[in-house]
Amino acid sequence: MVVNVDSGRFRRDCAVDDARSPRRLAQRQRLERAGQCVTIGLLNNMAGAAFKATERQFVSLLDSASEGIPIHVSFYALPGMSTAETGGRHFASHYSSVDALLDTQLDGLIVTGREPKTASLRDEPYWEDFTRVLEWARTNTHSAIWSCLAAHAAILHMDGIDRRKSEEKNFGVFDCARVSDHLLTQGLSPRFQVPHSRWNGVAEEDLSARGYSILSRIVDDGIDIFVKQEKSLFVFFQGHLEYESGTLMREYRRDVQRFVKGETDAYPPLPRGYFDSETEVTLTAVREKAISCRNTESLNNILAATEGANIRNTWQSSASRIYRNWLEWICVRKNESKGKHDAGGDMAADREDLVTRHGDQPSIAKSSRFIAPR
Repeated sequence: MVVNVDSGRFRRDCAVDDARSPRRLAQRQRLERAGQCVTIGLLNNMAGAAFKATERQFVSLLDSASEGIPIHVSFYALPGMSTAETGGRHFASHYSSVDALLDTQLDGLIVTGREPKTASLRDEPYWEDFTRVLEWARTNTHSAIWSCLAAHAAILHMDGIDRRKSEEKNFGVFDCARVSDHLLTQGLSPRFQVPHSRWNGVAEEDLSARGYSILSRIVDDGIDIFVKQEKSLFVFFQGHLEYESGTLMREYRRDVQRFVKGETDAYPPLPRGYFDSETEVTLTAVREKAISCRNTESLNNILAATEGANIRNTWQSSASRIYRNWLEWICVRKNESKGKHDAGGDMAADREDLVTRHGDQPSIAKSSRFIAPR
């Protein structure tokens, strides 16, 4: 399935066509006029090498979830992102400002996290612009996804819910349990796996007291996915469904490097449920040597030990299912909105053709209506 992106051609592994070609442009405009093309904005807040990697990961995930649903993705960044943080020419040619975002409407929005620079999220330099985006998303999207730190910042602004720092970093691939029959969890196994990489979390009692619904929990302890329905459905991921197979490994290497350079006093924990047992044994031995003597040899040993690690991506199918459900939710809401404004249409008949009922909420049924023309 082709994901129609307005900024040019991605690498082949993302299976994205050139949206600037006359054929693709005409196709997208025709689908948008018909109300069948889902428009998604990606507000990418990551920095350094993670900036382009995050873009690639989310587009790839949308692509895997989009079968039969044509998508148009556009890219945005908060003010103050430097050339060093974003890759220079790529950023200049692919990304628009937040002001451009606030001057439009989208069907869906994805907001990524980033490493915090201050103790309080309200003191982050982007806070004011972030809250402007959130308030815009409440009335200008059918649904918005807030990922990791963006989820914590969003609930802090919306309901004054503070995140809580854990004694240990939540780092690795965690077993999660589905605890709700919400549309976003339909088709998921009762247990599924999700990568997490964070020091902070939120308490379930704080969320429940302010009207949030928990969709999944980490089996050992903690919240995974939660939502809040207002005019727009806000979806909050504490984990990283978008991660590629090697993302946690790259983060582990980065954290070891910071320790060796003296930028942090804590040697990073091994990511849970991620490396094969042989690699874990080797990395544990390297850890003991690195703690006693911080030098470049430790880094080289880490690189060597992880280079041939056998890593299985155990979360991709669940990630695609959740994002597929999200896209279908948007399609239903978009169709409802179109029906309300279409004086000549029969909304009830259209809904019967598109959805099946699940409790009080609709879920999209299989339909050729959303199959993208080739």
